[in-house]
Amino acid sequence: MAAIYSGIHLKLKSPQTLWEDKLKLARFAWISTQCLLPNKEQVLLDWCTHALTGWHHQKVGFSQRVLEGLWCYLDDLLHSRKLHTLIKQGKTITLRLNMAQLLLERLQEFSRADSKSPVCLSTILSVCQGLFSSPVLSSVFTTKYELMVDLLAKLCSLACRELQHPLHTESTKAEAACQENVMTECLQTRQGNLDRAQMEPISENPPDQLEPEANNSPKSKGSLRPTNLFDVLHQVLSCYLSVQRQQANPNRVFTMVTNQLIQTLVVLRHLLTSGDFAPAHAQLDLRQQLCKDIRSKIDSILQVALFPPEHLNSYKEELLPGKEDSGKRGPGGAKGPLKPVIAIISKLDAQGYCQPALHYPVKSITLSLLFKFFLESYGKGRGTSEEVHRMLCFYFFTRLIFALDVDLDGRCRTSAKADPSVAVSPEQKSPSSIFSPENWSLALLTVESLLSQALSADIYNIAADRIRHEEVQLNFYRSLGQMLLNQAQPSIPAWYRCLKVLLNLNHLVLEPSLDQMLSSAWINSEHMEARGQRAKQLLVCSLFQTYTKLRQLPRLFSQLLSVISESTVDHKRPPLLSDGIAASLSTCLLETPLSQGLEICTLVLENIKKNILPGLGKEENVSEEMEIDGGGHGAGMTRGLQVAQNRDDVSQKLFSLSQLLHAVLFRLKTLDHASSLPMVRQSQRLMEEMHQVVQDLFHLLKNENETAKTNSSSGQKTPRKGKKKFNHEEQEKVSESTGGALWEHRTQQAALLLRYTWVEVDTLFSSHCSKYVPLGQMAASKTEGRAPFLTNMESFTSGDIFPEHLQHSCSPMSCLLLKLLAVQQMKQVFLDTSSHSEPTNAAVLSRATKFILAKSKFSANPNGEQVWDGQIGSVDTGTFPVSHWHLIVSNLPLITPCMSGDDVDCLAGTVVSSLLNRQSDGGKDNPTGGLSVSLVSSQLLQSPVFAELPSLFSATVHSLTKKILAVLKAAHVPKARPMSLRFQETRMGQRSLERDESQPLNIVDKATIVEDILASSKTGEMAVLLGDTQRTEMINVLQILAQLNPDGMSSEDLSEIFLLLLFTLTSTSGQSDQTASGPPESGGDVVFLVELIRILNGLLESRNVHGVLRHIHGGALLQAAVSSLLWHSDNVRYQAACSPDWLDLIKAAQTFIGCSVQLIIVRNSSVRLNLDQFGAYLSTKEMTSGHLAAAASGKAGVGPSILSVHLLLASLTTFSQTMLSNLGRSKPMDQTLRQMLVRMTASLGPAVEDILKAQTLGQSVVQPAAVLGQAFVVEIVTVMLQCELSSLSAEEDNKLTHMSLYQSFCQQILKEISSAQRPMDFVHSSLHFLSMFYKAVKKTEGETKAGKGIDELYMQMLQRVHRLLAASRLSSIDACELEPAVEELLQHLVETSTTDQFNLTLLTINRGLDSGLLMAGDYGDVLSAVILIKLLSRCRLPEPCAKALWLFAPQILSAMVFLVRSSSQDVSLTLPLTVPTVMSMTSLLRQGEGLITNPHHVILAIGALQSVPLDRLTPSVYQSAFLSVHEALFAIIQCHPQVVSNAAPSFLNVFHRLLTSIMQEGRQRGDGGAGPDSGVYLECSRLIERMYSHIAAAAESFTTLSAFMVAQYVTELQKVTLRPDIKMHLTEGIYRILDLCMEQDIKFLTAGLHTGVREVFGELHSSYSHYHKAQRQGEDKYTV
Repeated sequence: MAAIYSGIHLKLKSPQTLWEDKLKLARFAWISTQCLLPNKEQVLLDWCTHALTGWHHQKVGFSQRVLEGLWCYLDDLLHSRKLHTLIKQGKTITLRLNMAQLLLERLQEFSRADSKSPVCLSTILSVCQGLFSSPVLSSVFTTKYELMVDLLAKLCSLACRELQHPLHTESTKAEAACQENVMTECLQTRQGNLDRAQMEPISENPPDQLEPEANNSPKSKGSLRPTNLFDVLHQVLSCYLSVQRQQANPNRVFTMVTNQLIQTLVVLRHLLTSGDFAPAHAQLDLRQQLCKDIRSKIDSILQVALFPPEHLNSYKEELLPGKEDSGKRGPGGAKGPLKPVIAIISKLDAQGYCQPALHYPVKSITLSLLFKFFLESYGKGRGTSEEVHRMLCFYFFTRLIFALDVDLDGRCRTSAKADPSVAVSPEQKSPSSIFSPENWSLALLTVESLLSQALSADIYNIAADRIRHEEVQLNFYRSLGQMLLNQAQPSIPAWYRCLKVLLNLNHLVLEPSLDQMLSSAWINSEHMEARGQRAKQLLVCSLFQTYTKLRQLPRLFSQLLSVISESTVDHKRPPLLSDGIAASLSTCLLETPLSQGLEICTLVLENIKKNILPGLGKEENVSEEMEIDGGGHGAGMTRGLQVAQNRDDVSQKLFSLSQLLHAVLFRLKTLDHASSLPMVRQSQRLMEEMHQVVQDLFHLLKNENETAKTNSSSGQKTPRKGKKKFNHEEQEKVSESTGGALWEHRTQQAALLLRYTWVEVDTLFSSHCSKYVPLGQMAASKTEGRAPFLTNMESFTSGDIFPEHLQHSCSPMSCLLLKLLAVQQMKQVFLDTSSHSEPTNAAVLSRATKFILAKSKFSANPNGEQVWDGQIGSVDTGTFPVSHWHLIVSNLPLITPCMSGDDVDCLAGTVVSSLLNRQSDGGKDNPTGGLSVSLVSSQLLQSPVFAELPSLFSATVHSLTKKILAVLKAAHVPKARPMSLRFQETRMGQRSLERDESQPLNIVDKATIVEDILASSKTGEMAVLLGDTQRTEMINVLQILAQLNPDGMSSEDLSEIFLLLLFTLTSTSGQSDQTASGPPESGGDVVFLVELIRILNGLLESRNVHGVLRHIHGGALLQAAVSSLLWHSDNVRYQAACSPDWLDLIKAAQTFIGCSVQLIIVRNSSVRLNLDQFGAYLSTKEMTSGHLAAAASGKAGVGPSILSVHLLLASLTTFSQTMLSNLGRSKPMDQTLRQMLVRMTASLGPAVEDILKAQTLGQSVVQPAAVLGQAFVVEIVTVMLQCELSSLSAEEDNKLTHMSLYQSFCQQILKEISSAQRPMDFVHSSLHFLSMFYKAVKKTEGETKAGKGIDELYMQMLQRVHRLLAASRLSSIDACELEPAVEELLQHLVETSTTDQFNLTLLTINRGLDSGLLMAGDYGDVLSAVILIKLLSRCRLPEPCAKALWLFAPQILSAMVFLVRSSSQDVSLTLPLTVPTVMSMTSLLRQGEGLITNPHHVILAIGALQSVPLDRLTPSVYQSAFLSVHEALFAIIQCHPQVVSNAAPSFLNVFHRLLTSIMQEGRQRGDGGAGPDSGVYLECSRLIERMYSHIAAAAESFTTLSAFMVAQYVTELQKVTLRPDIKMHLTEGIYRILDLCMEQDIKFLTAGLHTGVREVFGELHSSYSHYHKAQRQGEDKYTV
């Protein structure tokens, strides 16, 4: 048989055999085991390769179909599992070199745009994939480096074309058709001949490639084109990278990469990175991870090829000055290329390798990437070579900057005279004139990246650059900065960031151009987008911080003032100090010495006096010039316009300077009693100068008014000569300008702002410093017998402070400042006791209050609610209402005593109306830091100060009461109007005529409203029907009422609002209830009722609620409320009983009943009568088994609805629970309550039995318990059991009436509680029932009867609890929530347990702590044991059991130490196991104070804390881990101080881990702010501060280690930049340790720390001495 197939080889070579037959024979020969062909695999591969080569070289001819079949055959061979199995077995398979050449030629064809290749691209790519799937097959490329380079270049070109044109219409369609024909033929051929098992491809492909079998199917081959290209590219990149690393000649690699690869690689990298091509990625189904892997391979290729270690000398010779030569090489010369930098940059500058629109983006991004590679390769040196490497990186940096085509204005060339290497080389392109403006953004982003990398790599050593390199780096950075400023791009955020990095490099870089930078980047920058505004803000803040550290903040302000004075004013310019800049300035001023702050203020005042006042005081007699005939008149007009424009410009500058002075003075450190006398005198001089400037400004305004009057009177006498020559409109413009309305208003604002600032600061200095003499009294005008501030106040309120023509035309800002000045003067009056006691001054205070409260023309805002940023300079017509309202609310304690009743009512009405308007608008939040009228009102209601203003508080309650009454009056009344509403209508008509200010204002008649409540309760009819609009309005009013503190209400106000709300509950319903055909839906009704009852609950808990029961009996109140709720549940179609809305209503109703019953019992007046009334009402409601079944089935007309049954049972339960909680007050009270409890048990018992029975109703079986919910039923049974237990002590026979029910209930719960997933509320209630049941069994059966039954129940409960806590379905949060209930059950189990029972408990726990369970992965049993031991240690134990526990405690501690160390090795177990184990160990240590005698076990626990993971955790897990370790340390230092004395180093090591972790997590992270989880780390920093205080309190244990702790702290602090809030807490903590340090410790630290750390310690100790130490010494004076 073998002889039959022996001639196949000859037939394949025979020219007489048809090519179609040859192809079939070749396929058959491959799969047949009977074909005896020597070296068959090699022969068939060679034959196929030879045939394809011959056809493509036109040496052989056959059809297109045969050609396609041959390529598919070759693809199958290369992917077949048979071939790869033979290769693995060691068989030699080689491919000819012409195979590689053939593939390269085909890929070259596809790279052309007009490609018409007869073979599909996906087939060629699949062949390449098969080749590179095996090192043996890929050797056809890898053995020749040039072939690999050529292949990679062509694949990269193809990938670039695909990404730029993902859809080629013609080529794609042709290729798809071609592929479909080929695959159809191949599939037909293979079905008869090929063995799929033999032809199955290998499975060792990378995971990101297609499945092997899919590669052989026609469908997958058709979809291979896009995805397979990038998979093959990734495969070839990996292979090429390994080949490149094996090359022995780095020069050859460099040349090949720069000549053939670098251009296509960087273009491909850009296309894969840029977001502009994201749609192409999605269209090509390109995975993000694959893109990332390809980019990583490209980066590695470029870095290894362009910057190998062998080329370091070449780069030095080209870049470093003095090493450039003519190309001669000495014996020690470099062996690399002559000019590597020029070679790289010239390739990037070349045109044509990409689209013109992509050229500059590709080049700019690549330059940043090259610098990164250069720094990683050559940036690090050792010893003396470190500086050489830094300079090498710098010179490479300069070449990259020049390659960006930006013009440095020749400055770099001048600096390069001493250093030729910095100059532009001839090979480099000169700054291009065609540099487009749209490329500025790319260029600046690249410059920013280059500068940031240079800063991070620390290549700029300022001292070395100055001493040894003639400041070449400084000069270059200055030229770069000058270029940025000369060609400013303030609309681009990267421009600001570049300047910021230059500033961080060295402030001297921008020092010569500081004024230009301040002008371009701050003062004269226009409004921009948010990103640009943020970048500008960061730059200015960095300026402040830099000059603050340099202690040169006055110099910065000097330059700033000169820029402001010289710049041209633009009214569209944004404000000088935005919120962020003002906050940074505040922080910097607090870190600046007071003397420098005063110097800044003096500079501002001098600038005003020198540059501003002369410009405002110029007197030009324009009116006289206008009298001249002809051209002279026109010249006078022009001169008048110029004077007016100059004054406008100067007044705007004055306003900016006054804002700046106001900001500085309000953020400056204040004087105090410890301030030195020279500082006080300097402050005194500053205040005197400022006062003089203010006086000059006011005099200037008055003089201008007199001059205007004089000019006006003289103008009336001037003959009308030459008037016809002038335009009337121009004359009006001149007259308006010369009248000075605009500049006078600005000057008025600036003068008022300076006056207000001066008054505030003068008062502040005098209040805090006894050495300072206040200037207010000296500067004010003297009046006989009156205080000067009273005279000032009258001038403010009357407007006499201004000229006549400005008194009635104040701007919004001037109006606000006048009110602020009036408030300040009122403070002075109240501080001066002598003037305040005079009766004549009350009128002045009253007028001032009215002036402050008075609404101006700016108060009405037609554009809706505006937002104010809190800056005085931003007050305008839109924001004046907000600023005015903020002023009033901020000073309410001051002005409320002087307000009239009408003013108080108006104020309260404004509060309520603003909040209602906000809710009607949807309650939108304001931007961060913004204020609105409604937000200020909301903050007022939530403030504790509001309750201290009784008149305003009462007026607000009255306003809300009126709103509620207005809603009720507007609602529909189906029958007669309730008496309370009729009384209110008649009463309101009389109130305006008969109002008595001394009597309290009663808006509602309480007697009539109580009558309406009781009538509605008896009849069950709703007197008022609320529509949807009224219900929404009522909810809005209730939400405002919920913000009030009920304790601030008077008894009368509280009674009024409570009874009105109770009337709303009992007498109102939805209007649609009566009109709909069936019971209506109740989504809005439930929300309304829940909100209403919650308000009533809050009022019931207030301290003045007892007055309510003087108007209505407690029993009637409860009956009315519950009957109303039952009516709603019967007459409204709510959702299911388990719906969230209904459950919220049930909880609110239970809280209401509990608070009301508690109030009745505490008040102790007619307790039996009220409780009997309510109990009788509940007992008379129908709840028979038939009714319950009908209710559960939802059948109408049979009885109460299931919701009413639910509500009634909840009411009974809460009523009983409240009475149970009040047992033990007194014997008479206990007797009354027990009698009521017996009655409640009699009512609950039958109802519960009916609920638990399945009821048959018609054809269906109904289970009421399933409808009501298992947890609710368990809660009812638990309350029943408690009621029966409470009455046992009064009876002789200790038997429970429903004991059989309780026993069956217990057995059912024990079955279900741990068997499967159960709702958490059911588990909670079940644990409570088990606790009560065990207590009942112990109490009723006693020790003698219990015996084996008690032991059995004990073990059952213990095992179920252990199994429950071990369940895998129980999350960490659920376990924490269950701990109180489990602890209660354990307490009942062990408080009367025998020694045998307790030993069984310890045995169960010990089995759970077995280390074998942890190794086996059984974490549930371990966690259950850990939780049980923690809860058990808290329980009160009998003495024998306590002894057993603490004898066993050392063994438990050792086991838990092992558990902590083992579980810490797996970070995923941190939250579920490690943290609970540490918490359990902490509880054992805390409860074992004085009981754990061996300190070794405590030391073991300290050692275990070292292994708790604290790194790379999510914020929530980190917080839990941090808190557990901290609490363990706290328990040790508090409960085991003797152990801490002996193990202080170990203790501090654990604490240092906490400190280090919070410093890492709490560091500043770029510009993104603190982040949403900032509160987690802030709380941890507070715990660190607390632990420092505890360590300081145990000073005897840590005295010798205090200096070591400080050294550790400053060492870690030097590594990071902490967030300010976290740093504040850590600093306060370390101050406590510095208190322990002696003088020699400070000297030791100063001498022993490293340079950088020593500077940090110096700043820390300085702040400690200035703040904390002085304060502590002051406190020590008063310490006994």
